[in-house]
Amino acid sequence: MANELASILLQSSMETEVLYDISPYAKIYKDGRVERFVGTETVLPSLDEKTGVQSKDVSISSDSAFSARLYIPKAAADSLQKLPVLVYFHGGGFIVETAWSPTYHNYLNALVAEANIIAISVDYRRAPEHPLPAAYDDSWTALKWVASHSTKDGPEEWMNSHANLKKVFMAGDSAGSNIIHNMGIRLAEETLKEIEFPGIIMVHPYFWGDDPLLLETTEPESRSLVENLWRAANRTTTGCDDPLMNPAMDPRLSGLAFHRILICVAEKDIFKQRGWYYKEVLNERGWSGIVEVMEAPGEDHVFHLSNPGCDNAVKMMKKLASFMNEVDK
Repeated sequence: MANELASILLQSSMETEVLYDISPYAKIYKDGRVERFVGTETVLPSLDEKTGVQSKDVSISSDSAFSARLYIPKAAADSLQKLPVLVYFHGGGFIVETAWSPTYHNYLNALVAEANIIAISVDYRRAPEHPLPAAYDDSWTALKWVASHSTKDGPEEWMNSHANLKKVFMAGDSAGSNIIHNMGIRLAEETLKEIEFPGIIMVHPYFWGDDPLLLETTEPESRSLVENLWRAANRTTTGCDDPLMNPAMDPRLSGLAFHRILICVAEKDIFKQRGWYYKEVLNERGWSGIVEVMEAPGEDHVFHLSNPGCDNAVKMMKKLASFMNEVDK
């Protein structure tokens, strides 16, 4: 009886004991339960009346529990026009948000209309239920899915009919930018010959390190939040100097498989210095590509998602669109 009571008390303690408190985003409990406070709302694919962009959900892999939302301008869907392709990876520290979020759905509708592109918003599996490298593996599978349309007989007709696989871009915000970097490292080792990547876009990239950079916050609570967020997503990490989180620690960085990078940073963002540092380290390591940084004055992390109508968000949207339409013409 005493043993049974002890077991009940232990189970009850685990159910209420917090392993990682990463408020205001989520709490992760010792029993494995996850309480998410943001990014839980979802919307269905649709024909967006404001932009004329059509969307639908597609299965990426029959043996993996993830999918994506595909977007196309309505005018293109009714023609034989070939369009650049954008593979988009949402943010959220690998733990919150989804491709079905109204925030990302609305943003992709607007970006697809502005740039006149096809977009694939990848709904990779989230930590901690699926710790890293699950998100990286799913993202790689998504790139292979795009490549499977190179002979025009892939699984998705919109891609077969309208995708220009010589112009495949990747973009993502926060953790999505982290994914893009790690896809670039993998592409240097496992080339996808069926598609070409003339450029990639990192918005407020989620990089960090054990030691603060010059001008980076040294405030313990802020640094602890970032560290806990990362450790909650990656159970086996060595810390924030893990090359997955701190690209400067990766000896393979000079081989990054991109030719042109646009990095967007925000003046008040805690990750701002990491975006600038990424450019600095690429240049120091002898990477042969071109990197450009666009900084939004007075703005904070992912401001363009929370306030898409502000002047800086509009400017950034136009910059992203022109980048995808002007690169490698």
